[in-house]
Amino acid sequence: METVFFRVGPAVMAIIAIAAYKLARSTNKRDPVLWAIAVIVCAATVATGAEIIWLFIAACLFGTIYYGGRIPRIRTRLSSVALLPLASVKGFAWFAAGASLGTMALFFVEASAFTFGSSLAVVPFLHQGLVETHHWLTEQQLTDAVAIGLISPGPVVIMGTFAGYLVARVVGAAVATVALFTPTYLFVVVPGRLFRRFEKHPRVVGFVKGATAAAAAGAIAGAAIVVGEQTISGWLSAAIGIVALVLLLQRWAKVPEPALVVLAAGAGLLLH
Repeated sequence: METVFFRVGPAVMAIIAIAAYKLARSTNKRDPVLWAIAVIVCAATVATGAEIIWLFIAACLFGTIYYGGRIPRIRTRLSSVALLPLASVKGFAWFAAGASLGTMALFFVEASAFTFGSSLAVVPFLHQGLVETHHWLTEQQLTDAVAIGLISPGPVVIMGTFAGYLVARVVGAAVATVALFTPTYLFVVVPGRLFRRFEKHPRVVGFVKGATAAAAAGAIAGAAIVVGEQTISGWLSAAIGIVALVLLLQRWAKVPEPALVVLAAGAGLLLH
């Protein structure tokens, strides 16, 4: 398996880069403000090698005000009920493979709750937490997890299941999966009718624009650069990355992302 994934990293970097490019074009269009938000978040991600949550929140609030009109008046008190599940997760004291399952569950809940626009938008957050903060995975293991998410059935965010398995085996995989998908149901499916009522409200539209420009376009582009710095280690890696970019950008024969990962894995098997 190590041999198969030896040259997958450059292909994963190319896929992340193209995803950022497509998302930026489709969401930012010709809006210079959204492009500025994306560039700022991208630069911050590259400079720190991590995802800065407060910068995303600032982008969301800015979008709410800039596109929704003047500063809104707060008429209701903020409820702390929604924070209780997050606080209670910290109470777990079950450890496995050197990692607290409670800490891991809280981390993946946060990763899911603060990801907007695309499954690949979670990559910078996972890089910061799994590699930089908690040191649960290495750079290569994170890249392998992204590759697994790309070639396996289901959404790409299923990479979190593989990452959880590497941290704490089957129990870690189960905890990571439940933690990743729970916010989706709590914040999207359950209040879905309420969202449908206000989906065209200027402030809601502005919030989504700010979040998408920051998390989807800016953070993914920054993640591509961060991953590229770790995976491009020589001329062979650079060549695979360039070929992957060319195959993704050409229009005469579309190459599916899972097929591209398989081709890169085959190259690693032959060349390693």
